[in-house]
Amino acid sequence: MKKRVFGLAVAASLAALSASAADLPSRREPPPAYIPPPPIFTWTGIYVGLNLGGGWLDRYDYGSWFFPASSSPSTAGVIGGAQIGYNYQFTPLFVAGVETDFQGSSVGGGNQVWGATRSVGWFGTLRGRAGLSMLNSQLLLYGTGGFAYGDLRLNYGWLGSQASTGTGWTVGGGLEYAFLPNWSAKVEYLYTNIGANYDPIYVAPFIVDTQQRAHLNTVRAGVNYRFNWMLAPPGPAVAAY
Repeated sequence: MKKRVFGLAVAASLAALSASAADLPSRREPPPAYIPPPPIFTWTGIYVGLNLGGGWLDRYDYGSWFFPASSSPSTAGVIGGAQIGYNYQFTPLFVAGVETDFQGSSVGGGNQVWGATRSVGWFGTLRGRAGLSMLNSQLLLYGTGGFAYGDLRLNYGWLGSQASTGTGWTVGGGLEYAFLPNWSAKVEYLYTNIGANYDPIYVAPFIVDTQQRAHLNTVRAGVNYRFNWMLAPPGPAVAAY
């Protein structure tokens, strides 16, 4: 009988304690707020930019029956202009795109043999680009090549001068580094080969047929701004608790 009474007393005490605990405020902490991962960097996007550098004529051939083809010493000058392009990042490592640029130029000088002067007044290119993305994708090592055109000028002194738009090809490479989400800086080298033909010059009793080909080297630094730089979307939305 005593055992039965004791058991009932213990059960009643436990029930009372449980009811009291249910009335106490919960000490369980709310779940931590969801913090999405940082966006993934990518080179994909349209960009525009400016550049400035220098150039020199590795060789500048021009000739005719009257002015034989000749090779002149390197003649340096300043170049500068603008570019616009588009990149697409196919994989975390591989990036490809297309770029066009237009450059003003003071590259040119005189020929030691005949005293004529020659220069490249301006030039432009339309190129493909392909490269590897490194250092968390912020450094792009690329090669480039494509079509080139430019203003080639010859001055024969008292015989007059001529200018013509030549065409040819270009090839080169460079490094580009994204120092801010929308901004990148680059250093680039291009070798450009452009040729042009001219109307004949009449020097009685001769007719001088002229042609020339510029072998132009350029090194330039530039900065690009990317519009709507495409970033990976943040993580999925999480309902508030």
